[in-house]
Amino acid sequence: MSVTTTDMPVRYDRLTMTLHWLTAALVIGLFACAQIWEQLPKGTPLRKELQALHISFGILLAVIVVGRVLWRLFKGRRLPPTNKGALNILAKTAHLALYALLLSQIVLGFFLRWAQAEPFNFFGLFDVPTLIAFDKSMKSVFGGLHEQVAWAIIILASLHAIVALVHHYGLRDNTLRRMLPGRVSN
Repeated sequence: MSVTTTDMPVRYDRLTMTLHWLTAALVIGLFACAQIWEQLPKGTPLRKELQALHISFGILLAVIVVGRVLWRLFKGRRLPPTNKGALNILAKTAHLALYALLLSQIVLGFFLRWAQAEPFNFFGLFDVPTLIAFDKSMKSVFGGLHEQVAWAIIILASLHAIVALVHHYGLRDNTLRRMLPGRVSN
C-alpha cells in the first residue's frame, strides 16, 4: 500500500511544538536575565533575585530539554524533511548542534553553581543537592564556558529563526507552519 503526501501529517504534534516554543522562550529569557544583571552592581537585591530566577528557570529548561530529547527519540512525530541533499544535512547538523549546546549549557550551569559552593534551590520549593564538589578555582572556568556557550546558542538559534523566516516568506513553503500551533491552512 502506498502512502500519499496527503496521508502525511503536515505539522508536528502538540507536545513537540509546546516544548520547542518553551525552549525558545526560556533561552531568550535566561539570556536577557543574565545580560540585565551584569549591568547591576554586585550584591544588590535585584541582581540577586535575577540570579535566583535564572537558576530556577535554568533548572526548568533542563527538565524541558531532557524531556524534549526523550520525546524526540522515542515518540515525537517525524515529518519528512523540507530540504534535500546538502541542505537537509545542514539542517540536521544545526538541530543536533542546538541540542548539544543546550545540554552542555545545562551541565555547565550546574557545574558553575556547584563550583561557587553556594546553596541554590528551585523557585524556593526545594534545595538542589551538590552532586559534585569542585574547587572554587573552577568557578571562572565554568563561568567563562557557560557564557561562551550562551552566546553560541543565541547565534545559532537566531540563524535557525532567520532560516525559518526565509522558508516562510522567501521560499513560501510550510517549514515554519509545521511548528506553529493553530489550524492547518493550504
